[in-house]
Amino acid sequence: MAANQGATNLARINRAIENLASDQAIYYSGHHTGHVLTAEQGREDISTWADYLNIGMEHGAFDMPGLAAYLQAMKAAGPAPSGHATPTILVEAPVNGTDEANVRHNAWQFRQILGRGAHGILLCQAEQPDAVRAFVESCRYPHNLAGVDPGLPSPVARLSGARRPVPASERLGIGTRGRGSEATAAAIWGVSETDYFRLADPWPLNPEGELLLGVKIESPEGIANVEAILATPGLAFAEIGPGDLGLSLGYVTMLAVPYPPEMQAARDRVFAACRANGLAFLEACTPANIVSRLAEGVRVIAGNMEATAVVGRAHQRSSPP
Repeated sequence: MAANQGATNLARINRAIENLASDQAIYYSGHHTGHVLTAEQGREDISTWADYLNIGMEHGAFDMPGLAAYLQAMKAAGPAPSGHATPTILVEAPVNGTDEANVRHNAWQFRQILGRGAHGILLCQAEQPDAVRAFVESCRYPHNLAGVDPGLPSPVARLSGARRPVPASERLGIGTRGRGSEATAAAIWGVSETDYFRLADPWPLNPEGELLLGVKIESPEGIANVEAILATPGLAFAEIGPGDLGLSLGYVTMLAVPYPPEMQAARDRVFAACRANGLAFLEACTPANIVSRLAEGVRVIAGNMEATAVVGRAHQRSSPP
């Protein structure tokens, strides 16, 4: 227990944010079709080589009891080799960001995921800026106001019936996450409930925030709106989804680099929008191309290959977890 408590004396709770804030790449492990969510697996994963673990619930099971058991056992087995209470845990949510109504109606998924103690969420198939704004708002507590439209009525005014209009362009509305799961989540993070309310906010919008929120742009509609989508406050990273985007363009087989011209143009457009908005770009890399990808500016590394991380970390002179 003392070791776990000592881990909270580090600069950050979230190892992935710690690296990104220093312009160091982060390497993740985990598939899109789920993860073994058991206490035994949590105890094993505490010593992962990765900077974060991706829990794929878009195509895997939405297993909240499993996620809770996994995180609780991981926390008890900690700290991680980096000294953090646990590795960073990000979950791909089942809901797709196709439109605002769909995201708001399924915001319970974000509350459940974060309430178990996860450190971030990836919203798949993001297509509309209003949907992504709803995603960020659903992950925030209402007292955290960075990025919120200052023209919205105050809580006191709303007590008297003032309505909340649509926020100004590129501004957020008030957070909609509610009290109730903070005790469980705070225990995983190794902080008090009071500190959890302060820290459970998106980085880098909130410099103290420990939540990492990202979006996957994987449809023609998402590509068409990517500049507006990635201007949403509260996001930290984004990626192109080559599998689903390729499928929507008629490619049944999984495309590999070099992409067809229309796919390459889409990839470059997402990357440019990330750069314009200060977001990290996620892409699969290999030991053969990781150095060139890092030089280009890719900072979130997929591929499930420890060998890629070894080469990339040596190039950037960063330490493994």
